[in-house]
Amino acid sequence: MTYITRSIEGLVQASSRAYKALLITGPRQVGKSTLLKHLFPERRYITLDDPFLEEQAKTDSAMFFTLNPPPLTIDEVQRAPILFRHIKMACDEAEAKGQFMLTGSQHFLLMKDVSESLAGRIGIIELSGLSLREIQSDPFSLRFIPTTDYILERRKTVRTPVNIWDTIHRGSYPELQKSETDWSTFYGNYVKSYIERDIRELTVVQNLDAFRRFVIAAAARTGQVLNCSNIADEAGVDVTTVKRWLSLLESSGIIYLLEPFAASALKRATKTPKLYFRDTGLACYLTRWLSSDALAYGAMSGPMFETFAISEILKSFANIGLDYRNFVSYYRGRDKKKISKEGDVLEMDCEIDLIIEENGVLHPVEIKKNANVSAADTSAFLVLDKIAGKTRGMGAVLCSCPQPGTLRENVLQIPIWYI
Repeated sequence: MTYITRSIEGLVQASSRAYKALLITGPRQVGKSTLLKHLFPERRYITLDDPFLEEQAKTDSAMFFTLNPPPLTIDEVQRAPILFRHIKMACDEAEAKGQFMLTGSQHFLLMKDVSESLAGRIGIIELSGLSLREIQSDPFSLRFIPTTDYILERRKTVRTPVNIWDTIHRGSYPELQKSETDWSTFYGNYVKSYIERDIRELTVVQNLDAFRRFVIAAAARTGQVLNCSNIADEAGVDVTTVKRWLSLLESSGIIYLLEPFAASALKRATKTPKLYFRDTGLACYLTRWLSSDALAYGAMSGPMFETFAISEILKSFANIGLDYRNFVSYYRGRDKKKISKEGDVLEMDCEIDLIIEENGVLHPVEIKKNANVSAADTSAFLVLDKIAGKTRGMGAVLCSCPQPGTLRENVLQIPIWYI
């Protein structure tokens, strides 16, 4: 398979020169080890997916490093947390940068171990699945912000996909870019080999059938406000179990929980996160949308389109080393709205799919699968004007329109492939 250039390569190389150790986190199969092997082909590479090496690392970590001195790359390092203590000692004893390259697929588990052992000694980078930019070999690297300046830069390299639904349905794992890879077989093996196996290693799953029902129920709710009770009812488990399993899926990079925007002025806002799968192909497989045509015209087309847009936006931040959690949120609440020329006012549900905040400016984003959108789709944006100390900046509707344009003052329509 031809290597696909990753947007994050420059950041990885710079971090390897700045830190004694570097940790690449991300879901299974997104290309973490492939990336490091490509950038640092001369380094010794070890994977703790090898049961013998995993056991050696756990039972005699001193001998493990005697046999495998730095510079060293260790794949799936979360399988032997004891190694972090020895890595700390090695980093303290030598001044050389880039002594250890580490990868791991359990983000929050790794963060706990790293914060306790390697604070200040390690650079941490998140690698996501392939972005549309990477699939198209597009070198554009700015994070998505719905402004005219962004659009002017983006249009210099943007390419309109032949069928965006093919991209949404296929998913973002590099292996799926091979023409010979069977979609159903890949995802079937992914669920069995990685999701179910990794979860069983992290916690006791006494009823695997219930866990499968849980994962499917979660996938069916991508793009929705999280309702643990509904998922629990469908999976046949209690809410506490659902919350624990959701936490594990989040730590494995399978889902993302988008937090609601918090402001005292928005007293009626929901405080529950929205659930998104990080890979739309996996969500399609779990919910049995078996072709891109069926998906495009099916009941899940809207949520999958929104899920894809959110995932692409998160990648645009992560691929330049920004923690998207500090920039994005959403809003849902009941607000007073004028609904007639006579001035009638009612409380109505309002929602803003995404709010991107930078430098005190709030950029509201609505996501619609349609090619034709209107200014009415953005009426909820005005709620942000209530927030003291913040400014409502330019907003947008991300959609399937052929070209960017203006919907009304300070609101753009932007094709989803401009992300």
